[in-house]
Amino acid sequence: MKALLSSVIIPWQQPHPKPRIPVVCCSTINGSSSSSSEANLQSSQPQECKSSNAEEPKQSEIWRLFREAQKNILHLNQHRLKAVEDLNKINIEKQLLVDRIEQLELEKQTAVAKPQDRLSMFWELLLRIDSMVLMGMVTIGEASNLRRLVMDHKVSVAEVFNDTLQKSDAEILAELRHFLERNQRNGFHIVHVCTEMAPLVSVGSLASYVTGLSCALQRKGHLVEVILPKYSNLDLDEVQGLQEIEAECYSYFNGQLHGNRIWTGVVYGIGVTLIQPLYYSSFFNRERVYGYSDDFERFTYFSRASLDYIVKSGKQPDVIHIHNWETAIIGPLFWDIIVKQGLEGTRVLLTCHDLNSQCLEHPEKLALCGLDPARLHRPDRLQDTTKAHLVNVLKGGVVYSNKVVIMSSIHSKGRVIHSLSHGLDHTLNIHKNKVVIAPCGFDNCTWDPSTDNFLPQQYSVKDMKGKAVCKAALQQHLGLSEHSSTILVGCIFSKVSDVDLENLRAVFRKARRIDVQFIIKGISKISSVNKLGLVHEPLKDKNVRFIDGHDEKQSHLIFAGSDIILCQSFHDPVLQVPLKALKYGAAPIAVNSNDDGFRNFVEHDYETTNFSRFISSTFGNMSITQALDEIRNNPSKWKRKIMDAMEMDFSWDAECCDIHASAYTAIKNL
Repeated sequence: MKALLSSVIIPWQQPHPKPRIPVVCCSTINGSSSSSSEANLQSSQPQECKSSNAEEPKQSEIWRLFREAQKNILHLNQHRLKAVEDLNKINIEKQLLVDRIEQLELEKQTAVAKPQDRLSMFWELLLRIDSMVLMGMVTIGEASNLRRLVMDHKVSVAEVFNDTLQKSDAEILAELRHFLERNQRNGFHIVHVCTEMAPLVSVGSLASYVTGLSCALQRKGHLVEVILPKYSNLDLDEVQGLQEIEAECYSYFNGQLHGNRIWTGVVYGIGVTLIQPLYYSSFFNRERVYGYSDDFERFTYFSRASLDYIVKSGKQPDVIHIHNWETAIIGPLFWDIIVKQGLEGTRVLLTCHDLNSQCLEHPEKLALCGLDPARLHRPDRLQDTTKAHLVNVLKGGVVYSNKVVIMSSIHSKGRVIHSLSHGLDHTLNIHKNKVVIAPCGFDNCTWDPSTDNFLPQQYSVKDMKGKAVCKAALQQHLGLSEHSSTILVGCIFSKVSDVDLENLRAVFRKARRIDVQFIIKGISKISSVNKLGLVHEPLKDKNVRFIDGHDEKQSHLIFAGSDIILCQSFHDPVLQVPLKALKYGAAPIAVNSNDDGFRNFVEHDYETTNFSRFISSTFGNMSITQALDEIRNNPSKWKRKIMDAMEMDFSWDAECCDIHASAYTAIKNL
């Protein structure tokens, strides 16, 4: 700026012309001056004046041009200064815009990268409301209103209460009351009372089901929470905001009230409550989850404690979702004792993952949790059909639940009731109108080849180039010959039966005539791995590889690199091998004891699942030999099958979630 100002020319005033001195010309003639000097002087004056008069217009014109030039320079400098100012303003505005863009990008990345942080905050707030009820800060009615407020305004609540953990209960309560605006709620409030949840405690298929379904339901606008026993061996690494509620919580058992410690936290955006018995502390302070002689007492205590906690905390869920025999006792407990304690609008849904495990007990033990044995030990209630002197806990859950969901990916409702119910066929047939069949799902956030970071190159149905790259990488990793034309068959087992071993041997013998490579991966206990060794010994071949142990990256690469995946069954709720195979563009072929060794009977029934019907029309009745022949002889048809399969959605968010949402809707309308 100083440089610019220094370049400006300041106009100056024209100086007055100096008075001209007349020039006197003296001439000497013959050494003397003559009076002619006067004449010369006079004669020269008119000449000088004439010359001066001629120069004045020129000087005036010069000064005019000079002044005009000065004005132009000044004008240009003024424009230059204005341009510099405008440029500076533009640069400042540009920088502000860049800063704003960066801020918005950061906010967007934060919003995309950490959606569960917002869910965690949301659940921390709901769990703090539970604590307020237990500590007597709010009434049950007000707590219900506050919960609905939080449920209806997730986004705005997340912005207002973004520092929940740093505030006291009194501060949060004051802000909630100020924020209270009642709107109609669209989603359901579901409370799972269960014995497993991934990743806290996983024994069987229940763990991944509870977590997968809960996350899917919440993504569709429902509010889902989980109540678990506080086992001593829980994996708490994924629990956010774990804290103990500083309030006494009692539950009824064996004729008196017993204290429990209540812990709350958030897992994958799902609110979790852990119940820890004080007097009966040994119930869940054990090495295993199941398999003890007092399992009935352990899980009956937990079931009653869960219901008592729901009542005392003022929760009024739409559905209490119970699972297997371990929490099936909640059915009769709810309708005989709990429903009149403010839960008249709540319904009960039972999910059965294993109909073979039913829990038969002596009727008098029902009194431990407050039930009347004489009232329940009847054929139309809990009395076991075969052993009439005992009560059947799972049967009680079926009878007293408003809806029963049986998890089966391939079997129809009729087949389950009449052939796979393990003695419950009479009861299920009586209550068949409330029985529905649902398939298992899988986590498509973790298992998706288009976003899988374990793969050397991602791929999708629209661009399959990455699958060939994954196949070559898998072959190289395991020391197999790298030929794209070679058919790669992956086998992932958790439990290998003697029948499966014989089938595997038969497949290997047939495949020796074809250019096929096999990768056998056992991810189970030592006994199953040792059984795989029985296959390995007689089949030491350059085209066969055996892998022992769990390796997440390796498992993803096997699915991505294989053309075919052998599985033990299409109903695989634990490993979910068929579902993952379809997603990764590999054909699932089931192993069983049929003559071909790899056929699986899938029913054509209107009450089967979409997954069952799809498998039946594609790979369900196909043997490994037929699959290999089709790859070789009709590659275009095979490719079409694979691409159609990849486009299907069998995740938790799809059919499984929809069936459960429909079941919740049906029982709420009762």
